[in-house]
Amino acid sequence: MRLAVISDIHGNLRALEAVLTDIKSRGVDLTVNLGDCVTSPLWPRETFELLQSLALPTVRGNHDRGIEDLPDSVLSPAGRFARTALLPEQRRALHSLPPHLHLAEGILAVHGTPDDDSTFLLEEAVEDGRLVPARRGILKARLANAAAASVVLCGHSHCQGIALGPNGCLILNPGSVGCPVFADIPIATNLEHRSPHARYAVLTRRNGKWGAEMLALEYDWASAAGRALENGGPRWAMAIASGMVE
Repeated sequence: MRLAVISDIHGNLRALEAVLTDIKSRGVDLTVNLGDCVTSPLWPRETFELLQSLALPTVRGNHDRGIEDLPDSVLSPAGRFARTALLPEQRRALHSLPPHLHLAEGILAVHGTPDDDSTFLLEEAVEDGRLVPARRGILKARLANAAAASVVLCGHSHCQGIALGPNGCLILNPGSVGCPVFADIPIATNLEHRSPHARYAVLTRRNGKWGAEMLALEYDWASAAGRALENGGPRWAMAIASGMVE
């Protein structure tokens, strides 16, 4: 079994197109999407429509939920842009996505943790906002309700990572397809150097054991950064073009 895992597209149509093209060349059996599909000053509606046409198994991310739930005063600028760009029925469709999915072979797909789409699974935040690997006890507590899973797929942090968790379960974060840094949060300026590549992962089961390929693709990020500038998102443009926000 070969499973492509994508997450945190954030309306970056150009990055998504590059990833989908690469997936086609790898002979995967299924592609699963871990959420946060459209929130950005990029191509929210166009990204939604492409994903809708693909009908991928998709988990609801915190931004997919918030685009319908949260008042404008609480939404980020990117969230307000996406809310305006989408039709009401498209916003409702994002909100109605499941918070988790149980796939074949004991695979659990979530956005953040099994219990909370706004909590990182493999990371924890330190005082200056940087993310560091979660301590063993914290990771065990976050997975308390996922004891039956042999594989847990998560997103949310935008950081590619893989770990062997409690009870020997494999935990995989494929990274972000289209958003190396979520530019609308203040801590974005304190994060480590990242890169603008479109990221995803391919999970493969051979002889009863799982392995993973962590992929980072070049794509036309200059075009995506230009789109962010056109839509009033200079911090997004910098993040998309360089992987950093100053």
